[in-house]
Amino acid sequence: MTIKCTFAAAAAMALATALPASAQTADEFPSKAITYILPFDPGGESDIAARFQQAVWNAHTGHDVIIQYQPGAGGAQAWSQLNDIAGDGYTVMGINLPHTILQPLEGNAGYTTEDLTPIHYFHYTPNAIFVPSDSEFETLQQLVDHATANPGMVTLAGSGSKSANNLGQLEFDQAAGITTTYVPFSGTGPSITAVLGNQTTGGFNYATSAMAQGDALRMLAVASEERMPAFPDVPTFTELGFEIVGGAYRGIAVPASTPEDIRQRLSDIVSEINADPEFVTRMEEGGFVLTDIPYDEMPEFVAQMTEEYSAGAAALGIGE
Repeated sequence: MTIKCTFAAAAAMALATALPASAQTADEFPSKAITYILPFDPGGESDIAARFQQAVWNAHTGHDVIIQYQPGAGGAQAWSQLNDIAGDGYTVMGINLPHTILQPLEGNAGYTTEDLTPIHYFHYTPNAIFVPSDSEFETLQQLVDHATANPGMVTLAGSGSKSANNLGQLEFDQAAGITTTYVPFSGTGPSITAVLGNQTTGGFNYATSAMAQGDALRMLAVASEERMPAFPDVPTFTELGFEIVGGAYRGIAVPASTPEDIRQRLSDIVSEINADPEFVTRMEEGGFVLTDIPYDEMPEFVAQMTEEYSAGAAALGIGE
């Protein structure tokens, strides 16, 4: 079941149906369906992964999960209002890195990184450069040569500003000594649509986009450490002489008022799903890289990522 609604409606629904946190223990949780808010448009990696989770959620909890969408400001609109939702565990929200570190660094995001309460990061997607299959550019070097001769004229669509795509595009410009123009969209879905429609030269998107589009897209390079099994013929940026490795982590967050035992229970559910053979197969065939960073490891992980992304942002002028 999938619903698109306003954040106000989602919050009202959560408040209207919420059970007092004290009325239920983690052993009894969940006792009804959970609402899963995604802060992006349908069709992107967050949506695809959540749908894969949705397919097996009932088998692990006895109840369904209902997906809702609240796109806006590259995710910031929803994240800035997460803590307004009742913290009973029955409303969770997708959360992304480096978005939730880079957006506050830029300022005026409506939230700080510390405001958010991630309880599990369950997968990772490396960046990649795409062009339409009928593009004149067949190799990354051809694109670089064109950008060198035409500063600012190469446009690259991506999933939101201050996102992993945005950071990757800036790193690429710096490594290649070129100037491209980044065009942010409200999610991977709209940005890929722009590439397919030749609204932009190409896209600095996530490697998983190639799975859904097949031969309609040409991947010129991927920002993984090694070639991905799903794309054995696509070279890494490193192979091509550009030291670029990066992408986005995706997970689940809850309102800050959510009790510790419910936070842990939700993290345990995500871990169980991460080990589900059906889920693993779907994710790997979709080009996702599974991770399993649970709630008890979250402080150390977020601190490490904050240091890493903050250094990268400062080097590229974000937040100055």
